[in-house]
Order: sequence, then structure tokens, then C-alpha cells
Amino acid sequence: MLHEIIIAGFGGQGVLSMGKILAYAGVMNGKEVTWLPSYGPEQRGGTSNVTVVISDEKISSPVVGSFDIAIVLNQPSLDKFEPMVKSGGKLLYDTYGITRQPTRTDIDHFPIDATQMAVDNNMQKMVNTIVLGALLGIDAIVTTDDVMHSLQKTLPQRYHHLLPANEQALLLGMQAIQQPQK
Repeated sequence: MLHEIIIAGFGGQGVLSMGKILAYAGVMNGKEVTWLPSYGPEQRGGTSNVTVVISDEKISSPVVGSFDIAIVLNQPSLDKFEPMVKSGGKLLYDTYGITRQPTRTDIDHFPIDATQMAVDNNMQKMVNTIVLGALLGIDAIVTTDDVMHSLQKTLPQRYHHLLPANEQALLLGMQAIQQPQK
């Protein structure tokens, strides 16, 4: 099993956190993992992305040129990373703010209105967790238990009271995934 994943969006959307949680969950699952963040000096509001590779075998490099899965949270990220998804790969994207739909027919598209779901469920700060749940609904790379344990380890203690809401957000995202579009 090898999963090469890019997660991209604006700084402040929880892109790097989502990658960190996914990577940590992979480690807890006994997998080989790399986590390679990339962001501009502006961070919040600027573009950011993180590459996560999860494998059963040793990983030769954290630098990846094409991806099995791309998770994008804004239009600039969709424009940049849609061409970099491997043929037969998966593109998961939050529909909020997307002005041009994906065009490739050789990959599966998984739109999710995560931002609106977060607003509707009073989870505005958990859009990234809903999207992470959607990823698990598409491909069970790690388990929800591993993600929840990862959240316990990576979230500062002062935010542990939010763990039940995070679990609810994960499940919401998992349930929201429909059949892929082409």
C-alpha cells in the first residue's frame, strides 16, 4: 500500500494540521510516513500545502511529483494540483469558493460542501476535520480511531474538550461522500 497525498488551500484553513493528523495516524497504524509542508511567508491567507506519503514499505523521498489523492480547499489549489493527480487517482475538494469545476475525466472527483456543512452544524472551525472525514469515506487510509488518537496527541490539552465535536465532524464528512464524478 502506497498513498501519495497532497492537501492544499489557503493558510489558516487547517491544511498543515490536516496533514499532520493524517501522518500521525499513519505512524500509529505502523506505517512508514513522510510529512512535507510548504507555505509562503504570509502563511495565514497565503497558499499552503502539505505532502503526506503513507506506505507499508520504506519511503525513498518525501518529494512527490504526482499524487494518488489531491485534497483542495480553494480554487488556486484546484488549478495547480488537478493536473498533478495520477490517472485513476482521486480529487477531493470543498465546493466553497470553487469557480471552475475539475475537468479531467481520467480521475474520480469527490466534491463536498464542507464549509456549508460546518456552518449548518455550528462547526465553523472544523471544516478541515469534515474534509479529513470525507477522505476516510473515500479511502480508509487510516481508521477514525487512529485519527481521534492522533488528535488527542497533537491538539494542545486546552482543546481536548473539542474532541467529541471533532469526532462528529469526521463522521459527518465520511457520511457526506457520494459516488465519484468524472
